[in-house]
Amino acid sequence: MLFTSYGFIAFLIALFALYYIIPKRFQWLLLLAANILFYACAGWQGLCFMAATVIVSWAATNLMGASLKKQKAYLATPEAKALPREERKAYKKAREKDRKRIFVAALIADIGILAALKYTNFLINNVNSLFSAGIGNVDWVLPLGISFYTFQTVSYVIDVYWEKVEPEKNILRVALFTSFFPLLIQGPISRFGDLSETLFAEHKADFKQISFGIQRILWGYFKKLVIADRLLVAVTALCGDPAAYSGAYVFIGAVLYAAELYADFTGGIDITIGIAQVLGISVKENFLRPYFSRNIAEYWRRWHISMGTWFKDYIFYPLSVAPWLLRLSKSARQKISDGFGRKLSVYISTIVTWFLTGLWHGAAWNFVVWGLLNAFFILLAEEIKPLSQRFRARHEGLTAGFGYRVFETLRTFLLMCSLRILDCYRDVAVSFKAFWSVFTTNNWAEAFSGELLNLGLGVGDYIVAGLGVALMFTVSCVQEKCGSVRELAWKKPAVSYVLFGALAIVILVFGAYGVGYDSTQFIYNQF
Repeated sequence: MLFTSYGFIAFLIALFALYYIIPKRFQWLLLLAANILFYACAGWQGLCFMAATVIVSWAATNLMGASLKKQKAYLATPEAKALPREERKAYKKAREKDRKRIFVAALIADIGILAALKYTNFLINNVNSLFSAGIGNVDWVLPLGISFYTFQTVSYVIDVYWEKVEPEKNILRVALFTSFFPLLIQGPISRFGDLSETLFAEHKADFKQISFGIQRILWGYFKKLVIADRLLVAVTALCGDPAAYSGAYVFIGAVLYAAELYADFTGGIDITIGIAQVLGISVKENFLRPYFSRNIAEYWRRWHISMGTWFKDYIFYPLSVAPWLLRLSKSARQKISDGFGRKLSVYISTIVTWFLTGLWHGAAWNFVVWGLLNAFFILLAEEIKPLSQRFRARHEGLTAGFGYRVFETLRTFLLMCSLRILDCYRDVAVSFKAFWSVFTTNNWAEAFSGELLNLGLGVGDYIVAGLGVALMFTVSCVQEKCGSVRELAWKKPAVSYVLFGALAIVILVFGAYGVGYDSTQFIYNQF
């Protein structure tokens, strides 16, 4: 069920109405039923895999919780207190080992389902290429949103194991957390401790929150239908024929793709957060105006925040303090150099984290290379940081100015555009060849002599998309300086209604659907 389909709009209207009509104690059960219906529209087979993830996670967390509860109860008894200290430690260690076995088994099962469905054919294709084997691909259907709901549920299992959250005893609540339909398409990847506070609560109709939610949904549809789906036509044409469109066209395509991806992804997140807000459920922000970033590290603190924090909390930090890596770092300090040894654990953790981040985005080498290049530039920035700091200190008047900030922002934007060429062409060799052609092929005059009008978009389309991007940029500037636009508009309700009423009309009039267009699924749905 596409977020941009009429069926989904009807589904939402019915859900919103029923949600506030039925007794409040049944609201979370209605949401669970809505999740099942939504997911069933994408294929009943996917429900079986999701159900397996839910059952495994629920059983494992409750077994770990029961083990911990039993341990604490026993250690509180007079009999246990009378034991020698070493015996008490041995008992705790034995119980911890039991919980670790359960924990590892749950991770293998949950991640194993994702790995088998998403990466089996990738593995087979690489084996065939390396050994000239003739292994056939497996005809498996990838369930909707499996990367998102798997990571969300895995974080719950880890948090229970780390004793950050209590295990949920009701399996239907675990199922609701796993399957909450607005999050399935492209996140955010929410944590149980955050989402459960409002997901399972009873909600009264709050006119302001419902209005804000609907406004956020409209803003998301504006980004998706007016900007992203319109630019998609030109981006598809440019990237679909790299032999014909090289040089200037690669640069133009990368910039258009940056605008398309941002409008598509943030538009989907706006719809997700808006739906949740109408339902009274709090979902954390996933973007904080990333194109205003002055360096790549800041960019990744602002872009797809839930993914970045997931990999940081559950991969980078645990790996960086892993005993084997600390031993390796210590050995490097002794045998190579102190400075290198100190940095080694950070280097390895960063590279592994970004390798997995790339692989999470897709079972293809272009995503892996994309992830490793991000790691390279992040580490490079850290290495030249002392040099950068000395430059800033020596030229404080220059680096403190607005112009230098614009330079840093533009530099970061162009770097990210360059890396995304790997996403545009989906082939490592083709991507590098296309990137190099920007500097070796001089066809700028040709590109701007009317050739861009042969990509499926007319002058009017470029004007509409350009004005849409300008509006997005203006709103981002206001948010950066003054906070929420909805809060500012709400101070004068009449202005608020006029603004968002006009936005609805713009979507209806200028949305990229109908003859010549195909309303598509969100880009991040493929992940």
